[in-house]
Amino acid sequence: MHFKLYKPYGYLSQFVNNQNKRRNKKLLGSIIEAPDNLMAIGRLDEKSEGLLLLTTDGKMSDYIRSSKIEKEYYVMVDGLITTEAIEKLKKGLEISIDGKPYLTKACKAFLIETAPKVHERYVRDEKHGPTSWLSITLTEGKFRQVRKMTAAIGFPTLRLVRVRIGNYNIDEMQPGDIKKIEPTL
Repeated sequence: MHFKLYKPYGYLSQFVNNQNKRRNKKLLGSIIEAPDNLMAIGRLDEKSEGLLLLTTDGKMSDYIRSSKIEKEYYVMVDGLITTEAIEKLKKGLEISIDGKPYLTKACKAFLIETAPKVHERYVRDEKHGPTSWLSITLTEGKFRQVRKMTAAIGFPTLRLVRVRIGNYNIDEMQPGDIKKIEPTL
């Protein structure tokens, strides 16, 4: 069984909580009924939203998490991003993973001229300054990588929406929507 889910902002990418420190967190199991062996493929942190694939097939999970599959994100950043900053993202840059320096792989990145068609969610008032939207496409997925990348170039992430994993798109889905899919990768 395979599904695509629009993971809402404020939810963890898991169905059960086995940690005491996360006792009051919102879990996917509270918005969808899932078979016991259903797992999320990869993760989106609590403050991120968008496309999350779910499966009962471990081989599919391994394949999608591999560097063979692109993951595309729409990212709202603080400030008016520059062409130079986008070029730094594209070439790869140094961030910290587990307290150690890590050089990200080259990726695709470009400015989105008008706000993308994703579920609207309040982030902040315009009086707090301008924002920019980017598309960033990766073939890797380190812990909070996109957020660390935009911070490293001086444009902190305000909103992060995963819109595509390989051939699967978020399309017109809304937070909490789930759709059964057939593997097409």
